[in-house]
Amino acid sequence: MKTPILEVRGVSKSFGGLRALNDVNLTVQEGSIHAIIGPNGAGKSTLLNVLIGLIEADEGTITYAGERIRGLSPHTIIQKGIARVFQTPQIFPGLTLVENVAIAALAKRDGQFGLRILESLRPGHPVMAEAEEHLVDVGLAGHLRSEAQHLSRGDKRRLELALCLAARPRLLLLDEPTAGMSRHDTNSTIELLKHLSRKGMTKIVIEHDMHVVFSLSERITVLAQGTVIAEGAPQEVRGNPRVQEAYLGGAHT
Repeated sequence: MKTPILEVRGVSKSFGGLRALNDVNLTVQEGSIHAIIGPNGAGKSTLLNVLIGLIEADEGTITYAGERIRGLSPHTIIQKGIARVFQTPQIFPGLTLVENVAIAALAKRDGQFGLRILESLRPGHPVMAEAEEHLVDVGLAGHLRSEAQHLSRGDKRRLELALCLAARPRLLLLDEPTAGMSRHDTNSTIELLKHLSRKGMTKIVIEHDMHVVFSLSERITVLAQGTVIAEGAPQEVRGNPRVQEAYLGGAHT
């Protein structure tokens, strides 16, 4: 039986008079793919920012792998094994793919960048070999020496996944991982995420594309106006009247 890797209890966050998150509870089982869906403005990205430490919650607790992490810095949270893929790929466009991933591997290994970074990026260095392995894992073996700026949107997303793999996360947070992709790239990304799941990595996915959500997810949490209105297996959520009302009836913030 799977055990929780992440537990969110009573988390709330306000920005001025706007209640972005309202008493949110969430349990994510280790090794699962857990989707968070909801209409625009529902609080999904805010929740991910709270989990990764970019935004401090006003109330509530966040427990990861048995340890309370609310209030820790983003750097500390990453070092504990949580990584995030953003809506817009966060890459170094002027560097090659292998250099991009090597830098991420160095950040994981050393915790910060030192004066020896250029030495570590030389061909044949163990960090470069590790970077190449991660790029092979995400299907970019044919682009190792290409500059990141020349990649398609789908391949930039694969590169960012390789950057996250270099951090060796136990929990991966994905914010709209297929945004702007063609259907072909979307389906390729679905297969890639399934492949990574077979390696035991837990994932939380925010996604508007219901094809992606129902193709990947084992469990779905639905947010509307900062509040959890439904949670369950995909087949349970699909027919939930409150979910249909949120999407079709206009639960907007």
